[in-house]
Amino acid sequence: MAKNISDKEEADKLSETYHKLKSEISKTIIGQDEVVRLLITSIFCNGHSLLVGVPGLAKTLLIHTIAQSLSLDFNRIQFTPDLMPSDILGAETLDRDRNFKFIKGPVFANVILADEINRTPPKTQSALLESMQEFSVTIAGKHYPLDKPFFVLATQNPIEQEGTYPLPEAQLDRFMMMIKLDYPDYESEVNIVKQTTSNLDTEINPIISKKDIITFQELVRKVPVVDNVFEYAVSLVHKTRPGTDKSDDLSNEYLEWGAGPRASQFLILGAKCNALFSGKYSPDIEDVKSVAVPILRHRIVRNFKAEAEGLTEEKILSSLIES
Repeated sequence: MAKNISDKEEADKLSETYHKLKSEISKTIIGQDEVVRLLITSIFCNGHSLLVGVPGLAKTLLIHTIAQSLSLDFNRIQFTPDLMPSDILGAETLDRDRNFKFIKGPVFANVILADEINRTPPKTQSALLESMQEFSVTIAGKHYPLDKPFFVLATQNPIEQEGTYPLPEAQLDRFMMMIKLDYPDYESEVNIVKQTTSNLDTEINPIISKKDIITFQELVRKVPVVDNVFEYAVSLVHKTRPGTDKSDDLSNEYLEWGAGPRASQFLILGAKCNALFSGKYSPDIEDVKSVAVPILRHRIVRNFKAEAEGLTEEKILSSLIES
């Protein structure tokens, strides 16, 4: 890639577009630079993201703002305990001529905001599985492709809160990243309050087209990676698997099970994208580390001992990354 001037120009364009996107999104989203970086990374890697945080941290506003800046079709699905799979995918109905006609559901858009996804039972949550993996929907034996690019950006309240259901492991694994939102710092919150209590209406301008997003997704896959970066990413994932020949002592002591091969794939894709954001044409180990925690945190399961000693997924992963 570094020898191909056209690819280098595209790589520079991606980096420039990323900084423009961050600037545009910052008009309404204040103090969440790292969250924005990770979300844009997942989009350029053709992945889905799960945002976790208590209510009131502007998770929904953040996703809506990103959809506006990307100039994409956007649909919001509010997940509730009585939501049915047909409310997401659509259903076949009889028309006036007594012929079956498929009415598309809200999943037929480019950006899907699955709002409070863990407030609906697993049966309804699983309605998104095919669309997230195959980018298509099957209804009554008929196959309906989804328009690309397609992203599911879901929000989730902490599982300890009332009225929530845990996401099945199969669905969690289809999210490239689990991104945690914390409370804003003092200065950021002051600016948020100033902005949201005035009568100023902030307009978000589209920065990038559908065609450009698909071009950037293809570009990310073309980025060359040296063997030691591949080996580091795969070794890191193997460390999370207790009871294997490459497992870490920490994993053997505190984890029930670790991440699968999809984690290794996402680590490399995320590292490639992070390198391009920084103006580099190939990722290094630091680029893998920069995306490791959000990619791995929902793919490891702590045992009782870890929970009893208050060891979080982040603490375990930080130790594994540094070792």
